[in-house]
Amino acid sequence: MLIEQIPLKNGVAQGLKFDMPHAPLLVIKAARGFVMCGYLDMAMANRLGDIAAKVTGVKTFEDVLNSKIIEASEEAKKLGIQVGITGREALEKMF
Repeated sequence: MLIEQIPLKNGVAQGLKFDMPHAPLLVIKAARGFVMCGYLDMAMANRLGDIAAKVTGVKTFEDVLNSKIIEASEEAKKLGIQVGITGREALEKMF
């Protein structure tokens, strides 16, 4: 497991990486929400009322930051987080 501090314009996020058998599980958490990889479930994030966004095809924290959001929770949408923005842009809105 790797935990890394990720400095962004609006604050410092925490990256969490688990090496799984076929692909890494990645999450980057900002103060109010997080960007997750395809391993994690958006339906549950919505059920819990989390501010969450999803990217896929990522192997590193940098990939998460540069990839386009493919799905956003209802609470994330309220902050202006939409499909097509980058993970970095989504995280900046989560501070």
